[in-house]
Amino acid sequence: MKPSEIRSLSVDEIKEKINDMKKELFNLKLKVKTAQLADFRSYRFLKKDLARYFTVLTEKEKGINAK
Repeated sequence: MKPSEIRSLSVDEIKEKINDMKKELFNLKLKVKTAQLADFRSYRFLKKDLARYFTVLTEKEKGINAK
């Protein structure tokens, strides 16, 4: 998801998405460790998406106006 799309969400929606992504990341991490995941890119992309959500959440909490 693009940062501009994330910025259109409310803080509560962002926090809910972060919680969902953390659960999914945990499950992917288990699959990576047990060699059940053939596509490691999904793990990497999920980590990057999670970082985007955290960045936008911090911007909103601090009141930073980003483009």
